[in-house]
Formats: sequence, structure tokens, C-alpha cells
Amino acid sequence: MIRKIIHIDEEKCNGCGLCADTCHEGAIEIVDGKAKLVRESFCDGLGDCLPSCPTGAISFEEREAPEYDEEAVKRAKEIGKMEERHQGGCPGSRMAQFNREETETVQNTGSVSHLAQWPCQLKLVPVTAPFFDGARLLVAADCTAYAYANLHEDFMRGKVTIIGCPKLDAVDYTDNLAAIIANNDIRSVTIVRMEVPCCGGLQRAAENALKRSGKFIPWQVVTISRDGRILD
Repeated sequence: MIRKIIHIDEEKCNGCGLCADTCHEGAIEIVDGKAKLVRESFCDGLGDCLPSCPTGAISFEEREAPEYDEEAVKRAKEIGKMEERHQGGCPGSRMAQFNREETETVQNTGSVSHLAQWPCQLKLVPVTAPFFDGARLLVAADCTAYAYANLHEDFMRGKVTIIGCPKLDAVDYTDNLAAIIANNDIRSVTIVRMEVPCCGGLQRAAENALKRSGKFIPWQVVTISRDGRILD
């Protein structure tokens, strides 16, 4: 049948995933870093995904397409809910990329977030993602955001931020960081850690990951004191 359905321009798509998040029917997925209409019969043609696209990659078109299958959408949603309950899946871990503009409106607090992507936890962040392309990477210990008040402005601005605590997570982040650096076009790495000894695990993981990646990338370490001063 001929009906209205969305069209995704892959040339414009930056793979941020916002359209997949806002498509309540599950018709869109991110495949190889690009949004794709993977289930035409799940697209209702209402276009809830259009306003979320920051690059204008989504539009309407009229063409031959399967009829919208509302019952199939309902069944898929139920299956998804069951899988989430059994597997502990978290919708909040879905990938997203934010466009931060210099002219961004200042919030009532007088500060602006410079977090460029989601997720940001080292245990959750994918090792390949569109937001890593050409990124200046900030590897920060969890506590630095609380000890150092200007972390967003002084360190996160213009960077992709990933955070972790080797003591609380009880893991060695080297493998994840090495994969991120090796598989993406990372331009620089900044490590921001606390002065406490357990933060040394984060620094060592980042340094070992840089060595393992085989790439020559500018990097630096900044240490924050417990009372919020920059020591290095």
C-alpha cells in the first residue's frame, strides 16, 4: 500500500540515537552508527521522531510500505518489558549525543552543563560511538565533580567525558579504555583524579590503555585535592 512513512537521510544522520529513543513503536535502531528504519510495519507515520533529530535527517515521504501493524507493536513492547525485567536492562543506558552551543541559555543556577553524551559511566559507555569521532577525551574520577566546583567549565567543555571509580567498581578499566582509544579517532586524553591513593588505579588504567592502543596521543594528568584545589 502507498502510505506516509518516515525517511532517514544517512548523509545527515550523526548517529546520536535520539530518534530511536523517541520512537515509541521501536521502528528505528542505530545500525553501524546510523539511524535506520528497521521495521516499516512499526512506523505509524505520525513522526514523533522528527523534532528530536538535531541534524534534520528525518522527513516524511509517501511510498509503497507495509501497513502499520499496531498489534505487532504491542506484542513487541510486552516482550521488551519482559526481557528488561529478566535481564536487568536499563533504558537510561541508551546512547545519546548532545549539541552544546556556546550561546546555550544559562540555567537559573548560573551554570551550564557541558556533558556531551550519554552514558558517561565507564562501565556503561560503548567502546565505539559517534561521539568519540575526533573527540578530546576526559577520563575523570567520580569524586572530582564534587570536590572541584568548576569541573564542567574548566575540564568538560568541548570534551567527551567518561567517569569511574576503580575502588567502588572493583574493576580494571584498562581493557575498556584501550578499546575506546584504539577503535576511535581520539585526539587527546585528559585524566582528572583525586589525590587519594585509590584514584591511582584510574590513572594507571588510562596510561596502560594509551600504551596498549599503539597510538601517540597527547595526554595529561590533573590531580584535585580533597578540599577542591588543583595540585598539578
